Amino acid sequence: MMDKKTTLKIAIDGPGGAGKSTLAKSLSKKLGFAYVDTGAIYRTVGFAARERGIAPDDAAAVTAMLGEIKVEARFEGGRQDMYLDGEFLGDRIREHDISHYASAVSAIPAVRDYLFDMQRSIADANNVIMDGRDIGTVILPDAQLKVFLTATPEERAMRRTNELIEKGQNAVYEQILADIKERDERDSSRAVAPLKPADDAILFNNTGYTPEQSLAELLEIAKDKLGVSEVC
Repeated sequence: MMDKKTTLKIAIDGPGGAGKSTLAKSLSKKLGFAYVDTGAIYRTVGFAARERGIAPDDAAAVTAMLGEIKVEARFEGGRQDMYLDGEFLGDRIREHDISHYASAVSAIPAVRDYLFDMQRSIADANNVIMDGRDIGTVILPDAQLKVFLTATPEERAMRRTNELIEKGQNAVYEQILADIKERDERDSSRAVAPLKPADDAILFNNTGYTPEQSLAELLEIAKDKLGVSEVC
């Protein structure tokens, strides 16, 4: 733990499927920073809504639900695990339909307020890399490094399709592409914390990059901007 005045914060924003989580995890290991997966946090709220049969865009019902649940992010061995009411969720929050739930509930002001303090408190106590859709604009506007990571919808859809297939889940590229385009529109046009680059963000389009190439690029950006070095 460190005093919050001395902590370093890296914010990585961008649309779904750009590789934010994978790259942020890898970069955190290289730099020895804590990785905070905000998408997993919102997925947990979306998962709770689905389990209760609540439509994710029913703001009144979702808001009422918040008073009945306990969302926790626990960190152990460099890994972030999500718990709902004390129950470990594992990969259940990674099911494809939870993406829709997460995107919808994240547009509800009460949900963002409910999770804001959790995210800030983690960043105030540790050197962190945090990824999401409004990290540099809302959650960590004081981040010393802000990156907006993107790729074409087609490439993001193919990455997601391959990821699901590797996990043994059903995946139809055309449906995933349609879902990504719909989510991009919803995330960028929502009234609350829309998806957009921070004014001082570094734009990085990694279309055509391998994960290794993207990581090397981000690592150089971090070294140049923050003066940090690799720990492994």
